[in-house]
Amino acid sequence: MNFSLLPATRTLLTGLALAVTTPTLAPTAALGQALPEPKVGNPIIKDKYTADPAAMVYKGTVYLYTGHDEAPARQERYVMNDWLCYSSTDMVNWKEHPSPLSVKAFSWAKGDAWASQVIERNGKFYWYVAVEHGSIPGKSIGVAVSDSPTGPFKDARGSAIITNNMTESPISWDDIDPTVYIDDKGQAYLYWGNTNCYWAKLKPNMTELDGPINKVTTLPKFTEAPWIHKHNGWYYLSYAYQFPEKIAYAMSRSIEGPWEFKGILNEVAGNSNTNHQAIIDFKGQSYFIYHNGSIPTDGGSFRRSVCIDQLYYNKDGTMKRVVMTTEGVKAAK
Repeated sequence: MNFSLLPATRTLLTGLALAVTTPTLAPTAALGQALPEPKVGNPIIKDKYTADPAAMVYKGTVYLYTGHDEAPARQERYVMNDWLCYSSTDMVNWKEHPSPLSVKAFSWAKGDAWASQVIERNGKFYWYVAVEHGSIPGKSIGVAVSDSPTGPFKDARGSAIITNNMTESPISWDDIDPTVYIDDKGQAYLYWGNTNCYWAKLKPNMTELDGPINKVTTLPKFTEAPWIHKHNGWYYLSYAYQFPEKIAYAMSRSIEGPWEFKGILNEVAGNSNTNHQAIIDFKGQSYFIYHNGSIPTDGGSFRRSVCIDQLYYNKDGTMKRVVMTTEGVKAAK
């Protein structure tokens, strides 16, 4: 999500982010007149800066939850105070809903609405978020709950479910980027981390840990942004790799591992040092949702934008490398 290296190092590397690719001009007609510009699908949201996407399919609708970059132009820092929510029934036309959650919903937190994910269980929706704790130094993970996927959401615990003093790390931002998954037996799992990838079981109430915190040690160059999904009997653990970040992934027959590293899934996303993904299946297609810094009005590593492209699998279950496009995806039918 955010701090994958020491702040001074990140500031230095920010200037090394990839330049935005200039779109090609529309072809010209025979008489020299330009043809109409084709509809450009990516980024999918252009009136706000959106980052760290998470998506959930529920009753024929995709709900997209994003961070909200608000750093003023040319200020190279993260300014993130709330989360945004969009929905679509075709992956192309997106409806914005009023912001259903902000840091202020957590009385124990003091700032930084970082990466998050929503999951449904028994008709309730649980939103796991990374924020800065108000009294325990460092980042922490909270959980909010709602009866609707579009909120409003409220703090489900009145305290953090994960705090920095619960994990062993010399950095204060290792407890970020939560991803949650419920397996076929109904057991819920929470994965999260920066520099270390942690996981733990959740109790059926979705607000308490059900056992010890474990660590995945077989993910080369793990930076942050774990995401768990399942497809055709395989579990996939994708994550941000190196810095500037690519997306890599590992596979397993069990959500608890062991995880076998499979390689790079997505290259560095244009003009953004960070790379954060969500992977879903919807109406018979697979989608890779990510962010880049491609909006020309000061877009970049601290003013990012969500994009969507197709995801494809090989016969052996491995995933093909994602091709990032400006055209995006066609409407799902």
